[in-house]
Amino acid sequence: MAKYAAARRAGDFVFLSGVVAVDAVHQVALSRYEELPEPARHSLRGLGYDTGQMSVDVFEAPIVTQSWFVLDRIQQLAQEQGGGMADAIKLVQYFRDLRHYPAFNRVRGLFYPTESPVSTVVEVSRFLPADSVLVEVEATLYLPR
Repeated sequence: MAKYAAARRAGDFVFLSGVVAVDAVHQVALSRYEELPEPARHSLRGLGYDTGQMSVDVFEAPIVTQSWFVLDRIQQLAQEQGGGMADAIKLVQYFRDLRHYPAFNRVRGLFYPTESPVSTVVEVSRFLPADSVLVEVEATLYLPR
């Protein structure tokens, strides 16, 4: 969406730019479970999300969907750099509303089942490209050469 690098290596560290859950083709933030691949939805059901109950899902789906998408994208970027999610040792998580953190944290457990990364959480007033973006995450990878 912008003209900056998604990742940049400096010695044994790789710094990832902030990742948001936006469909680049349509320029809209993800907000529905249906926008995720079935394996992701299956994993989220194991956490009690994606219930199929509209009265529940309509409230949880935007942050849960965006959380999974952002963490999966960080995992993809780590793999492109020759690493994995365990190499993403530091995350900075920006939220439009800190009340979304518990849902994000549960989803993050799918990507860090044994050891959590060092973490910073910040509440911000807005994100680009739209107010419907609820979370942005930047990561630092440690990948010794």
